[in-house]
Amino acid sequence: MLDALQFTPPALTNKEMKEQEVALSDKKTPYVFSLKGQLLDQGRTDSVLAATDDLTIRLKIYASGGENELHAHPHEDHSFMILQGSARFFGPDDEAIELGQWEGIMLPRGNLYKFFATSEEPLVMIRVGNPNYKKQAAPYRLNAKGEEMRGDSKENKTVPVIFREGAFFGDRGSA
Repeated sequence: MLDALQFTPPALTNKEMKEQEVALSDKKTPYVFSLKGQLLDQGRTDSVLAATDDLTIRLKIYASGGENELHAHPHEDHSFMILQGSARFFGPDDEAIELGQWEGIMLPRGNLYKFFATSEEPLVMIRVGNPNYKKQAAPYRLNAKGEEMRGDSKENKTVPVIFREGAFFGDRGSA
């Protein structure tokens, strides 16, 4: 009934992330997943851990200082829960809140936000969203002007990913 735990490689593009979501949402029996993810020296990664038509769970890892740009998801409610590190979240009027390990934020659909990793260690978060992108109308992400903004775009402050050699979050074999 249940598969063995497996490491989920990160999706480095929007296309890869959607492909991971579709493949996982096609599963109709219970399955297990690991929260293991490779830490970064630069950039950010997004690993789809589990998905159904109505829910997606992702592991997001940001290098220290990693960030994104002000945006909203017009058709998706989602939440971030910080497992390691800290982040400063901002609203549309630059209102800000600092969140750390074991804290989270709920973002109902349509709300503008951005954040950046404030800790020296990489930021590791769980992102839970509803519904899966298959049930959402395009565009999936809007900038502050109401225009489509891809998550893997330069506008969204995407930089090349540099993995930290041999360093993982959630690795049972490491300290």
